Amino acid sequence: MKLPLSLASLLFALLLALPLAAQQRSRFDYGLVAQEIAPGTYVIVGLREDFSFANGGNIVNTGFLVGRSGVIVIDTGPSRRYGEQMLAAIRAVTPLPVVLTLNTHHHPDHFLGNQAFPQDTLAALPDTIAGIRSEGEGFNDNMYRLNGDWMRDTEVVVPARAVMPGRQDIAGRDVELLALGGHTAADLVVVDHDSGTVYAADLLFNGRAPTTPHADIARWLGALEALARLPARLWVPGHGEVSTRLDPLHETRDYLEWLQATIRDAAEAGLDMTEVFALDIPARFSRLALVETEFRRSVVHLFPAAEQAALARAQRD
Repeated sequence: MKLPLSLASLLFALLLALPLAAQQRSRFDYGLVAQEIAPGTYVIVGLREDFSFANGGNIVNTGFLVGRSGVIVIDTGPSRRYGEQMLAAIRAVTPLPVVLTLNTHHHPDHFLGNQAFPQDTLAALPDTIAGIRSEGEGFNDNMYRLNGDWMRDTEVVVPARAVMPGRQDIAGRDVELLALGGHTAADLVVVDHDSGTVYAADLLFNGRAPTTPHADIARWLGALEALARLPARLWVPGHGEVSTRLDPLHETRDYLEWLQATIRDAAEAGLDMTEVFALDIPARFSRLALVETEFRRSVVHLFPAAEQAALARAQRD
């Protein structure tokens, strides 16, 4: 039977659209892989890149712990799509319910997947909750600009629960929550004593230059000292590969100490920001992804305060 021309055209158009639809689905697939690094202890490792239309913001490490009675989620990623795909990765591992969903701090790649998880499980430190509430919408708008349609339908969901630091049984796992800071005003560290794993979030970077938009470097260095005293077997940084050694901690500390001294000395010497941008970065940091980009950003973030401090010291003297 010969189809009417209009119907035949419609079917032809639908056939042409099928590969395009498949391509769109593939394009927005983060390809999340949950790696079991110890029994019941998982991490999803992101790319050592900047936010982009190509990666959809998949530059962050997220994780989860599977206990006897439920799942503890550690950060939810940069978008609703990411959160949904992370939840699917969890469901591929266990049918147990999510009982606690933690946002380690208020940077957008760590909380914009909150929509995908049960709202009554969302929790963070009080200062993180305040940061998401005050800055979340601005972060979300900026992520749309940086990542495009990967962010479609992503909305800010502020955790309603404030976590209390301390060691406790959560879903049958021996977990300790540490309230630190320095990368932001509040940085939550999750220690799984059952496996000896420390989810250090963005207090630790591995093979990538640290970001500093809300940094207090002196406080950050103090937090690293606290981390160094933990009885850890596995270190999960906020960005970069999981490590069995303290190398990411030493690397992060070395970079931050150099950055702090460089910006302070430049301000004391009366350099302007353009001159600071042109300073050489030591060769030992050349292996850090995005080091030149992050150094320039850190100068923008931190140099004005260093100039004010240098001026104040000069006036006192």
